[in-house]
Amino acid sequence: MIRKTRLYTPGPTPLLPAAQFAMAAADIHHRTAEFRALYTRVLAQMKEFVGTTNDVLILASSGTGAMEASVSNLTSPGDRVLVLTAGKFGERWTGITKAFGCEVDVVSAPYGSTFSLDQVKAALKLETRAVFVQATESSTGVRHDVQAIGQLLKDAKSEALFIVDAITGLGTTHLDMDAWGIDVLIGGSQKALMIPPGLSYLAVSPRAWDRMEATYNPRYYFDLRKERKNALKGESAYTPSVALIAAMGAALDWIAAQADGNLVEGRKKLVDNAETCAAMTRAAATAMGLKLFAPQGSEAAAATGILPPEGVDSGAIVKGLRSKFAIIVTDGQGEMKGSLFRIAHIGFFDYMDTIAVIGALEQVAVALKLPLPNLAFGTGLIAAQKVFAERTK
Repeated sequence: MIRKTRLYTPGPTPLLPAAQFAMAAADIHHRTAEFRALYTRVLAQMKEFVGTTNDVLILASSGTGAMEASVSNLTSPGDRVLVLTAGKFGERWTGITKAFGCEVDVVSAPYGSTFSLDQVKAALKLETRAVFVQATESSTGVRHDVQAIGQLLKDAKSEALFIVDAITGLGTTHLDMDAWGIDVLIGGSQKALMIPPGLSYLAVSPRAWDRMEATYNPRYYFDLRKERKNALKGESAYTPSVALIAAMGAALDWIAAQADGNLVEGRKKLVDNAETCAAMTRAAATAMGLKLFAPQGSEAAAATGILPPEGVDSGAIVKGLRSKFAIIVTDGQGEMKGSLFRIAHIGFFDYMDTIAVIGALEQVAVALKLPLPNLAFGTGLIAAQKVFAERTK
């Protein structure tokens, strides 16, 4: 059998063909009217994709660059901040805030779980200047309750800014930045937008812009005020990734086309698609006798974390899928390496992709003779088919 490489990773995700064509044709100088028209259009579209009336900025960096920018622009050395963490990317918030001299309070939960609102409330102090969290912890496949945290901050009349890493959350989770009181919402190009890594983006609230005028952590390349000033002219502060901006525009056009040109409705369809693919995968894994890593009710649609049978290294399943089918899924990160594998559903995935990976997982499970109670061809596929039929009536 020939093998066709397929990515089922939570970033980079499969590339949208229209975006690849746009990149190939992006022979544009960044200080021209042609690029300014493209950039202005993409920035306006990004507001609709994020779902906000706030400014959206695009940076030539990975998502971590936008995370760093939110810390360097919104805090000063000695500021007390609160980090909510339950995985590798929550730990990244801790590292960045400490690097910029913040006094960091941490609410942590074990990998594969989330924190309670009572824990957050107990850790919130009068002097807390900012709260940092993930919408989706892609290292574990767990979704945090961003809306409830935002409401808690409102009820407490906290002056803390609310910064959310939605790098894997945007396009897989229904988020309402403005209504939920989010001050900075962060995304990355290589996730739901279906283009290569290299761009990050941030939506920034008026409250956050006001805070920037009173903070004094060092910033230069990641000075968001400078980016905002240039964006008003249809330009970036420094040399942008022209090809990726063109790809982003093509991806946003494609998402809008899924709903007859309505980008807001297209975004909702993208999220619903991820939710359906994730539900199919969870049902299949459970039917086969595998256990899910995330507790029921907090499973992310970005990626499904699955535990291997007891005594089996998850790396064997990851390698089996790659060697037999050229399917790339991810092992656990950090302390979970060998104990967890993750199948993503972000961006350019559909029903057929989901059926394919479930069928391949059945083949690998049988080949490895995994000690599962329901190890038979079709068990997972039937469960997934039923979920799809029910959710798409």
